[in-house]
Amino acid sequence: MACLLAKLHRPDVDIRKPYTEIGDIDSFSGRTYDERYITAFINQHSLPCNSTTAFLTPALRNRNTVLTTEINLVGKPPQLYQAVLTLLDDVYCNRVTSEDLLAEIVRSLLIDRNERQQRIDALVSGLRTTDGAVPLSSEDIVNLIEKHLTLKGTSRLPVLAIAAVYQSAEQFLGERVLMLQAHNAADLQTGALGDVEITLLADDEVVTSYEMKNKRITREDLDRALQKLSASEKRVDNYIFITTEAIDKEVQDYARSMYQETGGIEFVVLDCIGFIRHFLHLFHRLRSRFLEAYQTLLLTEPQSAVSQPVKEAFLAMRQAAETGMEEI
Repeated sequence: MACLLAKLHRPDVDIRKPYTEIGDIDSFSGRTYDERYITAFINQHSLPCNSTTAFLTPALRNRNTVLTTEINLVGKPPQLYQAVLTLLDDVYCNRVTSEDLLAEIVRSLLIDRNERQQRIDALVSGLRTTDGAVPLSSEDIVNLIEKHLTLKGTSRLPVLAIAAVYQSAEQFLGERVLMLQAHNAADLQTGALGDVEITLLADDEVVTSYEMKNKRITREDLDRALQKLSASEKRVDNYIFITTEAIDKEVQDYARSMYQETGGIEFVVLDCIGFIRHFLHLFHRLRSRFLEAYQTLLLTEPQSAVSQPVKEAFLAMRQAAETGMEEI
């Protein structure tokens, strides 16, 4: 879309030359068009596209060659990248206009977006038919979340689960979760200390920072967190690692030892499911509120962070659990 927009904006450019490094008079910066115009358009209309520029992906970054059909972009699936090269060549050879092709791409994306939303709406509607049923128990919800986390492409889910904890209990905790940063956004760019930041209700100062890992936490992870805190003007009371993997006792002991070293910042490594289980039993009467908060956060995440199949799978698993059709 960036190349097509550039061609519409500047008809004199060669659509196959989206790199100024090529040095030709008819080359252009595809990344600039992507980041300045296409990204905002995608986000505004919730189109099922990656929210970050394709020109930073391995297949397209650091290139200074013309994108002809003979180029091997080394992307997956290869058929997709070859199709892109073919379409660029079609525009270059005047077999199709950039305006018609861009319009067709947007039309297809809108159809895809609407079909995805219709499937989500149908699944959510199915949940409403069980409103009169007994709410899921705390353990049922724990098992549902745990099963959801086992799916492929779910690294964002622990972030949503911890955020849902605070959203559902903020009036009881006296604390609230700040707006979540984009998935895979670098802390250095956002200024955030972690994946989830917590403040007091009447204050904007971060008091607790959560960092999520879908791997074992190591001493090096703790050291990096300490370096990040040292370089930041923010001072937190707690820095909490949440992991979906087993926790080494040596790492737990090392985290505990950092309290004195930092002058009172508590570091701890916690198990994701264990954290959720403890919360749900401690605030048993908030369990349904937590589940709704988690579902809302999940469904509002962009496709680049949580895929459509992962969203649909959760709704289907929840309906099966609430209707007693599946043992979770």
